[in-house]
Amino acid sequence: MLRYAMVASASLALASMANAADWNLPSGYPDQNYHTQNLNWFAGQVREATGGKLNIAVHSNGSLVRLPEIKRAVQSGQVQIGEVLISNYGNEDALFEADMVPFLARGIVEAKKLYALQRPMLEERLAAQNLVLLYSVCWPGNGVFSARELPTLKSMKGMKFRAYNAITERMAEKLGAQPVTIQVPELAQAFYTGLAEVMVAAAPVVQNAKGWEFGKYFYDTLAFLPRNAVIANRRTWEALPEETRRKVLDIAKAAEDRGWDLCAESQTKSARVLADNGLKVVEPDEAMMKEFAETMVPIINEWEARAGKDGTRLRKGLGK
Repeated sequence: MLRYAMVASASLALASMANAADWNLPSGYPDQNYHTQNLNWFAGQVREATGGKLNIAVHSNGSLVRLPEIKRAVQSGQVQIGEVLISNYGNEDALFEADMVPFLARGIVEAKKLYALQRPMLEERLAAQNLVLLYSVCWPGNGVFSARELPTLKSMKGMKFRAYNAITERMAEKLGAQPVTIQVPELAQAFYTGLAEVMVAAAPVVQNAKGWEFGKYFYDTLAFLPRNAVIANRRTWEALPEETRRKVLDIAKAAEDRGWDLCAESQTKSARVLADNGLKVVEPDEAMMKEFAETMVPIINEWEARAGKDGTRLRKGLGK
């Protein structure tokens, strides 16, 4: 009887292992970044809630898949889940870069309003690409990081402007700068070697790269709050038991709320870290903000035209 019990117990264990799923989650950001920390929290909560039936391994800092390639990797099933910077795919659909449009949504309150309006549209677009949107978390408001002082925005004319998607390239062009494509892990080397001289970025990105070692100024313009999104392969997602999917969605909502809180905290903390390490953090005066807003109007208009009815709906919903 004991032998049969042992066999039965082993069979149950094997069945449990067979029913378990192991997912890989690539991310483009380092371990100390709050987005990555939130991914690890999400993965831990999923593992606990499912009793180990769904295990998600987070691969940070582009170690498994480079950031620009993560969406395609999830879409094709190369990996089951991943974190993307949604605005990187504005060349596919202008809706994807709504959160990157300068001065369309400034500050946490406006960014949340934009997301609430945009999410149903994003879910529809992603579903058509064999993807499921689990949650989305914003970056703090982006400012201008520069290797030298910028008395006015015209000072950027001719400078090498770090760009990482279509809309930042257009920003560079409107400012008279020279766009160069550089991803996050390459920032320090690019500025050290003079390949880049200025960029628009969130304070945590500058902090993680130790920007005070190769730059001098951070103008806290809060121009826009781009968002990361955690997406899953739809076919892989639908293969999970319904109960598992429900638990993951509940945890995803908690991770989203948690992530937005971390964003607000990071906005203040990161700016303080930059200043404490000798970077001059500047709150732009009214003249610079007016100059910035006026310079970006053509980009807002251009984006709305490309986004069509959905772009107009978002802009009107934001009262812009």
